[in-house]
Amino acid sequence: MVMNILGSIFVFIISGYIAFTNALATQIENILPTSEKAGEEEILTDEMSLLPSIFGNRIPDILLSNAAYQQAALSNAGTSGQTASTPEEALVNVFCTFTTDDLVRTTTGSGFFIDPDGIIMTNAHVAQFLLLEETEEFGETDCIIRTGNPASPRYRAELLYLPPAWIEENADNLSQTIPLGTGERDYALLYVSESLDGESTPIVFPALMVADELLPVSVRGAEVVAAGYPASELIRNGSNTPLNAQVADTTISELYTFGSNYADVIAVRGSAVGAEGASGGPVLNDVGEVIGIIVTRGDDETDGEGSLRAITMAHISRTMEQETGQSLPNSLGGNLELKSQIFTDTVAPFLLQILEDNN
Repeated sequence: MVMNILGSIFVFIISGYIAFTNALATQIENILPTSEKAGEEEILTDEMSLLPSIFGNRIPDILLSNAAYQQAALSNAGTSGQTASTPEEALVNVFCTFTTDDLVRTTTGSGFFIDPDGIIMTNAHVAQFLLLEETEEFGETDCIIRTGNPASPRYRAELLYLPPAWIEENADNLSQTIPLGTGERDYALLYVSESLDGESTPIVFPALMVADELLPVSVRGAEVVAAGYPASELIRNGSNTPLNAQVADTTISELYTFGSNYADVIAVRGSAVGAEGASGGPVLNDVGEVIGIIVTRGDDETDGEGSLRAITMAHISRTMEQETGQSLPNSLGGNLELKSQIFTDTVAPFLLQILEDNN
């Protein structure tokens, strides 16, 4: 009898202990950050569509091995942070005129201030025309930075960085009016060197905050804002046509990777921004941070008319570090004039030779 009672008590105690530990384990799991749970937010290739990478390990190390550039990147760190109150305020239009004996051609693209010191982010396929200002081999090229609504001439800019790997792979596309390819490494940095009206440049430019963290797969369906200077009317009616900025709410439909296991490209559903000329404009998350830069048109059949694709800030930061030794945030500081001069003296001749050989 006593043994039966003791046995019952023992079973009761063990059952209670098991129930308590199971409940405790559940509570611990619930308070852990998502990334510490069983891989719910792991960014795996099989959760994203794969885009072919055309670069592999063939990455030029011109700036990576340049001691002067590395020193300039570390000196005189500038300001940082968001100073623009709206995306429109930070937008710029990069407008270039290319003149030969036979023709006058204009190109137009978007960009945005990424740093209050006057650093602009745009596409490599837009910024490559600033390279041509250094030579008359192809003709005479003149590029200006326009802002406002409608876009009005405001500044001149110098190349701060353009990925040599992008030029190597896309040199024969110089005459293309619509960007081709996947958008891999299609980005560039400029900095404002002077005002066109002869006045001093602003002490602080209207810049957007950048988020270069890896994007989780859960951003599919997230609401975003796309902005740029779509130029359909200008292209149809001529370069004197007024060009106005567009900002539109849209959503992310899909994520793509170049095999990095990270979200390198985001597909954005159709909006009024989605037209030729919007390349180089920002895609912002719900708190106003730039998470991507528009590179190509999207798939209108799947995502609606005016769909776009944008490479992520994480892709840009990671690939910049591969080529320069500096991530995107670190590349925004330092002696901008000296860095631009080193790029012009050491990298630009190499890139121009590639363009000449392929065109």
